[in-house]
Amino acid sequence: MAIPSFVDHVTLHLAAGRGGNGVASVHREKFKPLGGPDGGNGGQGGSIILEVDTSVTTLVDYHHNPKRRADNGGQGAGDHKNGGNGKDLVLAVPDGTVVKDRQGTVLADLVGHGTTLVVAQGGRGGLGNAALASSKRKAPGFALLGEPGDELDVRLELKVVADIGLVGFPSAGKSSLIAAISRARPKIADYPFTTLIPNLGVVTAGETTFTVADVPGLIEGAAEGRGLGHDFLRHIERCAALVHVVDTASIEPGRNPLDDLEIIEGELARYGGLEDRPRLVALNKVDVPDGQDIADMVVEELRSRGLQVFEVSAASGAGLRDLTFAMAEIVTASRADKPEVEPQRIVLRPPAVDGGADFEVLATDEGWRVRGTKPERWVRQTDFSNEEAVGFLADRLNRLGVELKLVEMGAQEGDTVLIGPDDNSVVFDFKPSIEAGAEMLGRRGEDERLREQRPARARRHDIDAAMETKAEEEARADVARRLDAERKKGPNRSSGSSGVGPMSYEIGSKDDPDWDGSDDD
Repeated sequence: MAIPSFVDHVTLHLAAGRGGNGVASVHREKFKPLGGPDGGNGGQGGSIILEVDTSVTTLVDYHHNPKRRADNGGQGAGDHKNGGNGKDLVLAVPDGTVVKDRQGTVLADLVGHGTTLVVAQGGRGGLGNAALASSKRKAPGFALLGEPGDELDVRLELKVVADIGLVGFPSAGKSSLIAAISRARPKIADYPFTTLIPNLGVVTAGETTFTVADVPGLIEGAAEGRGLGHDFLRHIERCAALVHVVDTASIEPGRNPLDDLEIIEGELARYGGLEDRPRLVALNKVDVPDGQDIADMVVEELRSRGLQVFEVSAASGAGLRDLTFAMAEIVTASRADKPEVEPQRIVLRPPAVDGGADFEVLATDEGWRVRGTKPERWVRQTDFSNEEAVGFLADRLNRLGVELKLVEMGAQEGDTVLIGPDDNSVVFDFKPSIEAGAEMLGRRGEDERLREQRPARARRHDIDAAMETKAEEEARADVARRLDAERKKGPNRSSGSSGVGPMSYEIGSKDDPDWDGSDDD
């Protein structure tokens, strides 16, 4: 199988780097075993960037290797050490590359040396527990996970950036003409469709230097896919002018310059978008006796239509100087009307799910589906093996208003709630809750809302609160007995207890007010 040297369209499979995970760590040193959280953040994942490089003229490298992946971010560490950022992957593309998604929607049109497009954004690094500490949560026992980078397929299509485009039937002499006016050396032979790829040549006329591109021969029906020209018509979309190269010495029956010109114009009209380009007509092969006779017969007719007509010969060089200077005049005028292209940096940012709100809730057959940039990102950052991290996620969703919205829409406790895309959702059972924050007094790595409250635990919390008002001579057991006496006078006098805890207890048991909770799980 022949290896192509010119590729003007390719599909890339891109995967940006994943962000590094944050770390939950506690600072420890001699005489200071619990010095506070010091877990570092994860590094940012590497992005994939397309950059215009005028030295690149084809997409052949991506034809052979279409799968590209950027580096992942490094994981954080203790002692406030952040993970390293993943290295961005920069892919050089030719000037005039159009980037489309899988549905064919144009994402960017890359023109101008140095223009860049961040086509796949690297994932964010997860926060360590040092960054998550707050006045309410002084020693978080969890960290956030790094987010995955963007994964997508994009189609790259090359539109050659040329000033002048040569169009015409096969064997009209386009390749010979571009070879005669520039240093380009395209393949030239005496059979149709010799040119299989667009050829570029650099032409100098006076003080003006410009590029000329020839398109593989067009035939009738090219706009609908006949022949080769339909694959390359997009290469002349950026041209300042079009030059019809007309064969005046064709030996095919029924061919003449006027009909050839009308057929090619019809194909250009069906392709669309080229109506405003100035036209020049080059009656080629006038060095052939019959060719000169036919050119003399049609030249006045063409000029009466308002066209600039040049009688030329790519073989002898006749008329080429006048033709190149006419091209240069059009190119100079076109450049004067266009602002200079400045390199720019383009970043693709997906729109919000509903045009601007942080989230939306949809009632589906599977349950209540929550969609939105923030909720989906928070879910990706959560380590579901850590109860405290799950509680932190619940607090974030509650503050965003997700819980309130679900209640307003009629969600009942136990209903299924799904967060994330359809093919990769996280499923919850809806259970209205309160913020953890300062109320969360359990061990690190636990969230009390995920456990049933035991009476003895509630009694110890009450004793802890009453210790702030105890008398100087009172011990903890005295405070416990005083609270029990107060509860005895309360609403549950018949049972002698408020239901919070017993009046008597075994020393060292879970009911002992002085118990340190070492076996409490």
